[in-house]
Amino acid sequence: MNPDEAAAAFREFVAVIKALRTPGTGCPWDLEQDHRTLRNYLLEEAHETLEAIDCGDDAALREELGDVLLQVVLHAQVAADRSSFAIADVVRGITEKMVRRHPHVFAATPVSGSAEVLRNWEQIKAAERAARGETAEKDPLDGIPDGLPALIRAQRLGARAAKQAQPAVGDVLGSVRHDFERLDAAVRAGSGGPDLDQRLGDLLFGLCQLARRLGVDAEASLRGANRRFAASPTSSSPP
Repeated sequence: MNPDEAAAAFREFVAVIKALRTPGTGCPWDLEQDHRTLRNYLLEEAHETLEAIDCGDDAALREELGDVLLQVVLHAQVAADRSSFAIADVVRGITEKMVRRHPHVFAATPVSGSAEVLRNWEQIKAAERAARGETAEKDPLDGIPDGLPALIRAQRLGARAAKQAQPAVGDVLGSVRHDFERLDAAVRAGSGGPDLDQRLGDLLFGLCQLARRLGVDAEASLRGANRRFAASPTSSSPP
């Protein structure tokens, strides 16, 4: 599909969503929705898209990406209906951001590799914050959403902290062993409640950092384990 065909298809889709939200002639269900009522649908469609990616199913991926696009355009139409912003503002904003953050593609800024691209990206983000009059982040861990799945957020927190000091893999392994020993001791002592919860949380967090240092996506790794467990003939007998 060339850019003109893509633009025409997108305009047609936007028109369909606008029709669904048109008072008097639109869909009663769509007209009742707002950003908050649609929130869980966005999350659900994102996870279904991840499942299609993990399964390597291109047909399913095409469909799920369409469902994600539906959520994006529907949220934009909800905003347009209250004169806040429109889908054109969303598209222009992300287009400008991508051009601005890729000067090695759209301007004469040579880079030696992806590591330099990431460094430039962070510098450009800092310049954007300064241009908006925002002060630099006080905490290096600021800006990582609380609403992320816990495994993903744990790895993001570790990656951000590692910009200050990157521990060796052996040190991370040692920390994981220590956390496991503390959990084991708590279980043997009959501890429960907050103490056991904290010990298990520390171990899970440490395992996420080990995954990060090994170049493994902890969230995807656990999803794979879930699929293997569900597909196993002995799945009714957990470890």
